Amino acid sequence: MKIGHVIVPAADVEAQLAFYASLGLTVKFRDGDRYAAITDGRTTIGLADETQQPVAGQTLISIEVDRLDEFVARLPAGEPVTGPHERRVVVTDPCGNPVVLYERLS
Repeated sequence: MKIGHVIVPAADVEAQLAFYASLGLTVKFRDGDRYAAITDGRTTIGLADETQQPVAGQTLISIEVDRLDEFVARLPAGEPVTGPHERRVVVTDPCGNPVVLYERLS
């Protein structure tokens, strides 16, 4: 298990990508106009089009896990959603903050 990235809402992925690049961050991954990952080499920020976010309009922490179904079985969670790169589910911490648990697709 590891912290995957912080997901930030992006009404305009291109504009936000340019902003963060101007701060010296580098592009790690790009998925068209729907998502871009930028990094300082240690931490990744995911800029997600608001229509593609697991919880629209909120900044989220994502945690990569090896066996998503094991977490789904023991935590209050809905059914996992399969995206183009991962399977994910949203859970909430004790204070009600949404957290994305995800498993990479092979």
